[in-house]
Amino acid sequence: MLLFHHQSSLHHDPRALSPDHPDRPERLHAIQAALTEAGWLGCELVQAPAATPAQLALVHAPEHIDSVRRLCEAGGGHIDEDTFVDETSYHAALHAAGGAMEMVRALLGGEAHTAFSAMRPSGHHAERDRAMGFCLFNNVAVAAELAIRELGLERVFVLDWDVHHGNGTASIFRHRPDVLFASIHQSNLYPGTGSVNDAGSGAGLGYTINIPVPRGSDDEVWLSVLEHVIIPAAQEFRPQLVLISAGFDGHHRDPLSDCRLEADSFGQMAAQVHDLGAAVRAPVGAVLEGGYEPSALAESMLTTIRGLKGEIASESIAPDRLVTSRAAAHVGHFWSL
Repeated sequence: MLLFHHQSSLHHDPRALSPDHPDRPERLHAIQAALTEAGWLGCELVQAPAATPAQLALVHAPEHIDSVRRLCEAGGGHIDEDTFVDETSYHAALHAAGGAMEMVRALLGGEAHTAFSAMRPSGHHAERDRAMGFCLFNNVAVAAELAIRELGLERVFVLDWDVHHGNGTASIFRHRPDVLFASIHQSNLYPGTGSVNDAGSGAGLGYTINIPVPRGSDDEVWLSVLEHVIIPAAQEFRPQLVLISAGFDGHHRDPLSDCRLEADSFGQMAAQVHDLGAAVRAPVGAVLEGGYEPSALAESMLTTIRGLKGEIASESIAPDRLVTSRAAAHVGHFWSL
């Protein structure tokens, strides 16, 4: 398994302008310490290159890319009430996007079957022309678009299990049938998008799967909708590449949500995705999103890596009577469940 990283991820620090900001370099320090103690779980470390503005323009407006660059070069500032940058942030964001893209090149080039780009800032909230929610550029969307536009794929599946809806990724691909986007997220949480009724639009109708879960949902709910709704749809879609927006803020110790997942919950979700990749013969890559309690993040990251490597056996769970049945009623209009 390949693990993409870069030192610039440790420099981006929104606390320069927002002292209590939860997206801190300590998040990655905790991951690195845990992986070091675990002998890096057999992962091969790879230095992430920087994306070029032209590469970011696969999914972002040039004006947006330039505005982020100019703000950082001027010393930083706030983009919105949650999103802050300093003079290092543009450089870090280029490497975060570049790591996700290089990960896809490596996976499709046969260098590995699984990989993880563990970098920050995160990306899944970033829209074509807007940074928001701690995210500057949409790392997973750029990687998916690279796979299609430049590496010749016809179908990419993106699973977003961050507790916040991946509005940016959904928006970028909502009119497209070549990217199946599925999100499990806490309902009525930032950014307020991701209704179960939103299935995409135009040629992309049915290729967006949104499953909001109630606050307090535990792994029985999350694993149930993944196993009984999302995975069957993805199997029918037959992706040639599987990407995960891997946020760990659904953990019960995370300060930004009210879900009740454990570190082992993420290992089980990863195991299900590993099995999906094996079934459709597609490589699997993950991109780090949220997770704001450092020790919970590190524990969850380790179990995810083990699950993606096939070291955790996936376990079947009974469908949740309320959430799963409601999701299936919507998704079943477009996919055989």
